[in-house]
Amino acid sequence: MLFQSMFQDEEQAVICTEPATSHVPYRVRLCTRQRSHRDHLEAAGHECILKDAFDFESPSEIANFIKAESLEAALALHLYRGGRLLRGHGIPFGVIFGGTDLNEDVNQGEKNKVMGKVLEEARFAVAFTESMKETAQTQWPHARGKIFVQSQGISTAPNAAFNWNSFLQRSDMKKHRGNEIALRMGPVEGTSENLLLACFYVQLHTLGNDEVLEINQSADHLHVFLLICGLRRVKDPLYLVDAFSEWHQEEPNVYMVIVGPEVDPVFTREVEAKVKRSPGVRLVGEMAQEDLHAVVKNSFAVVNSSVSEGMSAAILEAMDLEVPVLARNIPGNAAVVTHEVTGLLFSDPQGRSQGWNPGPRAR
Repeated sequence: MLFQSMFQDEEQAVICTEPATSHVPYRVRLCTRQRSHRDHLEAAGHECILKDAFDFESPSEIANFIKAESLEAALALHLYRGGRLLRGHGIPFGVIFGGTDLNEDVNQGEKNKVMGKVLEEARFAVAFTESMKETAQTQWPHARGKIFVQSQGISTAPNAAFNWNSFLQRSDMKKHRGNEIALRMGPVEGTSENLLLACFYVQLHTLGNDEVLEINQSADHLHVFLLICGLRRVKDPLYLVDAFSEWHQEEPNVYMVIVGPEVDPVFTREVEAKVKRSPGVRLVGEMAQEDLHAVVKNSFAVVNSSVSEGMSAAILEAMDLEVPVLARNIPGNAAVVTHEVTGLLFSDPQGRSQGWNPGPRAR
């Protein structure tokens, strides 16, 4: 039980910080991931609060929050965006690497320096894979003794009432707002203190409420390839657009559907414009997690075209739902997908030559 064992006292309050760095829906996804950490610590008697990291504009605001809530420890999810908030406050904390921190932020001098300082103060750090651990140890040798490997866990719960045919004809999902989820427990038995876990996450903009899929074909003969990601360049959602659009024109029952909230506004406009010009490609905004799982379950395959990944929750969830996975051949994906065993890895957009074609036995 890594998180519990790395903090000295058994009954202790903890803060968690996590930004939006994975796929759709960011707020829902990250809160769910945080809830798994929260559940583990609550079982040991801790109280949990999840907050948006962007709620805090200065270190003094963090300090005031820690004091007001009598926080005693912290768990940062993402070394830079989360971890930097926790430095210098005098409470023990651990960090969990995301993907962007080790794959992208590490190449920016000032961010690299800040992350090194975070690791100096951290009690422990968790990497999802051995390669992530090696990357971190190479960058910050002083942290070698405190970095541990623990794979990411996921759970799926598709909405049984989700109407797949209605979704195909028009996407009119309700957007999920709110930047804080809190669960307060009473005093822990044997102590007068209310123990606390606080998790910070990033609130993001959503796309418009009028996305239209207009896929009116019979679902029985439809092949939807689903790409789930926040709209930012590192996820590279446009990498496969031309290939899928060409494929759709050859086989009209093949569609690519991109599901993701706006993360980078400028890039989002670029994606929207490209999708509008691309037959057979559709763009959908943020969805409730249970609905997203239902979409995954009904899709022919889940696609990942990221330039870099830590450990893709979308891939893990697709596997859990027994949906085929097509993933770009990058280290983060190759650590999860064994080619032609648990999925297909591709190195170029024209991946149909590598076995993508839908057929009677394709799944």
